[in-house]
Amino acid sequence: MDLKEVPTPVIGRGEVLIKVRMAGICGSDIHILHDEFLNYPPVIMGHEFAGQIVKIGKAVTGWEEGDRVVSEPHTGACGLCWLCRTGSPQICPKKRAIGSGTDGAFAEFIKVPAWLLHRIPEGVSFEEASLTEPTAICIHCVLERVGIVPGDFVAVLGPGPIGLLTAQLVREAGAGHVLVAGRSSDADLRLKVAKKLNIEYVVNVDKEDITSKIENLTHRRGADVVVEASGSPEAINQAFQIVRRGGKICALGMTKKEKVEVPWNIGIVKGIQVVLPFSSGYTSWERALALIALRKIDVRSLITHRFSLEDWSNVFSLVEKGQAIKALLVP
Repeated sequence: MDLKEVPTPVIGRGEVLIKVRMAGICGSDIHILHDEFLNYPPVIMGHEFAGQIVKIGKAVTGWEEGDRVVSEPHTGACGLCWLCRTGSPQICPKKRAIGSGTDGAFAEFIKVPAWLLHRIPEGVSFEEASLTEPTAICIHCVLERVGIVPGDFVAVLGPGPIGLLTAQLVREAGAGHVLVAGRSSDADLRLKVAKKLNIEYVVNVDKEDITSKIENLTHRRGADVVVEASGSPEAINQAFQIVRRGGKICALGMTKKEKVEVPWNIGIVKGIQVVLPFSSGYTSWERALALIALRKIDVRSLITHRFSLEDWSNVFSLVEKGQAIKALLVP
């Protein structure tokens, strides 16, 4: 990875040119840094961003220069295959997502197809809007794919940005009790923020037995829903232990390993559902922006660092060490 001067992107008929105002660093960007995530280098990284339209392609309608926008990352999706036609362009085999398959938002300007745009609501800052993408992922995976039943006991493993967004979302969706678990390395920052967000139960698994904790809180039944948001093989296995019979596990954390062993037979005997969703869709983006605008979820408390592009190396290091929650790059 390097920082260098590149030409301003040239837009096509159906594209817009956006001045990037804020761009967030995602856990997948750390994976790309270490070549642990599917990508098509050389490309400019960055897929979580908010900005302002500065130029419009000749075939684009409904948008004007100056509009404040965010964009889904599904560039390259063909629009013709069965997946695209049934509303799942995020898993189209021809998709080349911004920041990994084509040039992304860690730059002054980015071009995107206009069909991917969403308007930033009045009163929502560029900083807040830059967290739309991770919020949309949580909504798609946990609310649209898994579903939360009012009164559910939900355990979230991993207090990073995805875990803390998820904890807030399931609470808004009617979860009766929400638990967020992390390690001692999370205690000074991430678990403190979880408490600031008024998450009901915040557990340091290095100091407290999470299985016993959940058994006591649920009268030995287990969690109705476990959201695995860390990607840790240990936490993935823990999810099978703490979920109740007939419960659900939602996998949100990308693991660094190619394969992870899981207690498959326990999953079968308990009759659990394991949901492996990916990315996000149109409805989850609209819902994310609405929830942010309505202040139903607090994204600002997750923003711990703001850096210029020139400082990218320092901020990547902080994110990788768990010393930041959501760090933003300002072009």
